[in-house]
Amino acid sequence: MTNKRDYYEVLGLNHTANDDELKASYRKLALKYHPDRNPGDKAAEEKFKEASEAYEVLRDPQKRNIYDQFGHEGLEGSGFSGFSGFEDIFSSFGGIFEEFFGFGGGRRSRSRVQKGADLRYDLTLNFLEAAFGTETDIRLEKMETCPSCNGSACEPGTHPETCRQCNGSGQLSRSQGFFTVRTTCSYCRGSGQTIPEPCTNCRGSAHVVVNKKVAVKIPAGVDTGSRLRLSGEGEAGNYGGPPGDLYVFIHVNPHEIFERHNTDVICQVEISFIQAALGDTIVVPTLNSEQTLDIPKGTQPGDLFRFRGEGIPSLKHSTRGDQIIQVVIKTPTHLNKKQEMLLKEFAAIESGKLSNKLKNILKSGSTRAST
Repeated sequence: MTNKRDYYEVLGLNHTANDDELKASYRKLALKYHPDRNPGDKAAEEKFKEASEAYEVLRDPQKRNIYDQFGHEGLEGSGFSGFSGFEDIFSSFGGIFEEFFGFGGGRRSRSRVQKGADLRYDLTLNFLEAAFGTETDIRLEKMETCPSCNGSACEPGTHPETCRQCNGSGQLSRSQGFFTVRTTCSYCRGSGQTIPEPCTNCRGSAHVVVNKKVAVKIPAGVDTGSRLRLSGEGEAGNYGGPPGDLYVFIHVNPHEIFERHNTDVICQVEISFIQAALGDTIVVPTLNSEQTLDIPKGTQPGDLFRFRGEGIPSLKHSTRGDQIIQVVIKTPTHLNKKQEMLLKEFAAIESGKLSNKLKNILKSGSTRAST
């Protein structure tokens, strides 16, 4: 069992505290127990770590929800075990410290390596392409590392120089009371380096815009809303950072006769009332081809017939849905005289059957009443 204090107790707040209250309470505690203000004070360091951990959890809606329901054990089960030391705290809260007090973490050097931005591409497929999968090429415009300077932003043959203002630290420092106030160097914009001769190809940006063709393999069974991730096909990173990813969002056009329900496919087929009454064997369309379907005698409007395993492949399992045929009984129009005569004879027979049935029901009722 953990012996950590309740996070709300640490920050001196109740469980309904909002974001502004959380930030104000943490600011007060961070100012009081910050190690720069309490050099060598182990108790203050622990208070600072404790307050930082509490704020890290309660400012994050997901972590806060887990903590509210399951406590410290729930967070540990989700993979959060707190900060390992000051480096973790300053890495997470450096921007917050600058907002609170106007100084940085003081103990960390920010890495310039940055991952490139992710990209989005919307791809429209027809019904059968989505059902069975396909391969296609897409074209997109994106930023890539400049081939002339290889991302250095310098003209080939030249090199960046250490910033003379900050001596390569990227920050300017000055003392202010108990604290060392650090601000971003305005001369090099925090990079620690200056470019004496910018690359003429990318104009010193280290990137160029390119039009690129990307091959995309669409798995069978995708549907509108499906998303594919192509790792490394996003924007180029900065300062040697990895590229971002490309996310392909799928949109599927409707089909003329097929309608999708999860992995099942429904198709409506018209039959005549004669076929419904007497039965028949007909040819019906399926995703793969055409198949024969036996219509039994007495088929009713809306009856369903199923071809198992002839539907959409599942993205999660190695199975397929079913092909479902729904019959629609078509009423004939423009009857000739002979057809009308035959139908009237049929109607008369059915009327006679109904009349006799009613007579039998009434007769049966009268017999029970007399007894």
